[in-house]
Amino acid sequence: MPSRSRVLRWLLEKELRELAASRSYWLLLLVVGALVGHAFITSVNLYAEASGIGGGPSALSQGLSPLEGLVVPTLGAYDLAATLLFPFVVIRLIANEKQTGALSLMLQAPASIYTIVAIKGVALVVAWAVAGLIGAVALAVWSGLGGHLYGPETWTVVLGHVLRGVLTIGVSSAAAALAASAASAAIVALTITLGTWALDYVAAARGGAIASIAAYTPSAALRVFEHGELRVATALILLVLGGGGLMIAATWLREGEPLERRALRLGGVLAGVVVLCVSLAQIRASVDVSEDRRNSLPRADEAALRRIDKPLHVTVYLAAEDPRLTDLERGVLSKLRRTMREVEVTYAASSRSGLFERPGDHYGEVWYELGGRREMSRSTTEPIVLETIYALAGQRPPTPVDERPYPGYPLAARPTYAPLIFFGIWPACILVLWWVVRRPRVRRLQSSRA
Repeated sequence: MPSRSRVLRWLLEKELRELAASRSYWLLLLVVGALVGHAFITSVNLYAEASGIGGGPSALSQGLSPLEGLVVPTLGAYDLAATLLFPFVVIRLIANEKQTGALSLMLQAPASIYTIVAIKGVALVVAWAVAGLIGAVALAVWSGLGGHLYGPETWTVVLGHVLRGVLTIGVSSAAAALAASAASAAIVALTITLGTWALDYVAAARGGAIASIAAYTPSAALRVFEHGELRVATALILLVLGGGGLMIAATWLREGEPLERRALRLGGVLAGVVVLCVSLAQIRASVDVSEDRRNSLPRADEAALRRIDKPLHVTVYLAAEDPRLTDLERGVLSKLRRTMREVEVTYAASSRSGLFERPGDHYGEVWYELGGRREMSRSTTEPIVLETIYALAGQRPPTPVDERPYPGYPLAARPTYAPLIFFGIWPACILVLWWVVRRPRVRRLQSSRA
């Protein structure tokens, strides 16, 4: 009997060969190259115009950040690919074996169905990483033009797209296993995607508990990484959802078991995933990896707030569609959650827009409670909110410490040779590789017919 390592290696090689034989995967590589190329060229040109190329007016250098000016829009092409293209590659790898009967043979292999599905997941992660090569080329071209890249924030965005791919693998694998055909699986995967978009829309309008759930949709989770924040809970929940999808696929593909037993196992997996995600959502650890510290308070304030050992409770009377709530949440509350030991926020507004609130509804007020003391403020600016918290804590605001301002990185350069790289060299390389990989397969088919 072959060793376990040999069996695993054989299974991985088999899945990689299946991917290499998939036309949908090669099409994915071609389209991703075009999407990344278009996003990169557009971003560099806009960045150059903001930097004052051609004698035009330039923006303040502090406002020119490569993270949001180039890295996020360029790699954002992978979000589109993970939503509309990559699911078809994943579905084919699983649904094809169901339709051809190869799954029955695979179940007789010296490995459990969970191992087989896990190997498929590893192969798909490798395939997603290969698709990421053109993104690495784009960042290398940017560096070649003289552009600046800050390693921690760039790698965090890359990690976000890797986890986005893992989530797509899990959801599409589960859909391919549960659906009767590849077409049905594609419809299910697209329905789930549209459902998360609808959840984001509803959360933006209503807030509250729905907003807490919507914080872990693919788009919302990716925005955390794109904003330069490495949030432990978000990363772990994406991993759990991706792994849970593979577990669902493996559980349902045990075709030798009765339907009732598989359904019972499936319910157990779903319950375990939900419990684990709810538990992980309580983790508050996060790291601000952005070079301009956009997710952090001034260092002196952070040190002072960490010394407050009492929980802070904030009651906000602002509707979800009120721009003041967005300013308060992104500018102050999110930073307080990262800094203080315990911050609890209650959104008490009863309407969606706040346009028809009655005078006695306290609309526009934000109440802060700390150590049994309460104080109200209508301001959503960082200095006023911090002053209110210090007053409740009975301590003086810290002496400001001079911090090095973010310098900004203007770059007035055009990507002259980028179209040749993305729309010429990359497609040519993909077509040549496809022909090289396909050639032995064609020869085997011809010899078998002879």
